[in-house]
Amino acid sequence: MKTFRYLALLAAASFLLLLYYIYRVGDRPNSSDQNLAEHLTDGLTKAAVSRKSYAHSSNGTEISVVVVACNERHNEALNMIKSAIIFNRNQSPLRFVIIAEEKLKLNFMEKLNDWQEVTDRIFTYEIHSLTFPRANKDEWRKLFKPCAAQRLFLPSLLQHLDAVLYVDSDTVFLSPVQEIWAMFQQFNATQFAGMAPEHEDMNAGWYNRFARHPYYGELGVNSGVMLMNLTRMREFRWEEHILPIYREYRLQLVWGDQDILNVLFHYNPDRLYVFPCDWNYRADHCMYMSVCDAPDGVKIIHGNRGYFHSRAQPIFNLIYSTIEEFTFRTDVYGNFIRTIEESLVLPSNSNCDKLLGKFLQDPRKYFKENQYEEVP
Repeated sequence: MKTFRYLALLAAASFLLLLYYIYRVGDRPNSSDQNLAEHLTDGLTKAAVSRKSYAHSSNGTEISVVVVACNERHNEALNMIKSAIIFNRNQSPLRFVIIAEEKLKLNFMEKLNDWQEVTDRIFTYEIHSLTFPRANKDEWRKLFKPCAAQRLFLPSLLQHLDAVLYVDSDTVFLSPVQEIWAMFQQFNATQFAGMAPEHEDMNAGWYNRFARHPYYGELGVNSGVMLMNLTRMREFRWEEHILPIYREYRLQLVWGDQDILNVLFHYNPDRLYVFPCDWNYRADHCMYMSVCDAPDGVKIIHGNRGYFHSRAQPIFNLIYSTIEEFTFRTDVYGNFIRTIEESLVLPSNSNCDKLLGKFLQDPRKYFKENQYEEVP
């Protein structure tokens, strides 16, 4: 009899425990809000960072986009995120991973929470503190531009993620993020990173003319847009390769972390997948003459050297400001495509402006006048 009572009590306790578990899981808070709250108090806890990013939905695998923001780069980073949301035509689930100074975190939280409300929560986000090796911490932080070297330590910082698309804050999307994310499927068994060439023309290339250190291939690679298979990078013991390169070449690093990456892939070329310039399109590709074919249009614009904020190349400034002023849930054709078409003064002295069709090729493909349907 006692045995029966014991078993009955155990069954009842198990049932109550099951109900409690179902209730708690069904009422779990938004992961981005939870992560941010942890950041604003005492950083991510071990429990938070242990979660894997293999989230799936009816629209496919979650895509993780990483950006680092310091000082004035805060507004650029938000504009990059906004562009990714605007052109996310297939409604793929997006996760934005923001690594930022403490003083910027609250502003990111407020803006992204607002955007979640007006975009049906198609994206989540998490915010991390800047993290550099204790040895030479200040040197790493100031290498090239403030915080730019943070990307070198993403494999250890983002232990909970398998793969990410890293983009500089001064980039904007003109195509669905899932298109570049699909390139991970083109990696062979040894490749763990993807980047575009630094240049397309030997006569104008920087690395082949000025570099005082080894670099990848004939023209080097640009790190402003970078696919990163973090799992493979950890298996490669990534940081054990990065730190010696910094120690050996620290006095020759003109472009900071990008130079370190070039040295690493010079000695490990089998680890790099090179994608076309369409996905990291810079003023260098068009300011003197068009050297990037971009047969399917410009996919990602990289406004390096301040081109988003000057009138030196008007189309770069115009695209950036039009995205900045765009309001979610309004007509993309009328408020983005038409605005740029009507605002760009042609003929222009800028060779880049003359390639308007390349810049708008993808937006015109995905958006029709006064319609929201995706073009087949």
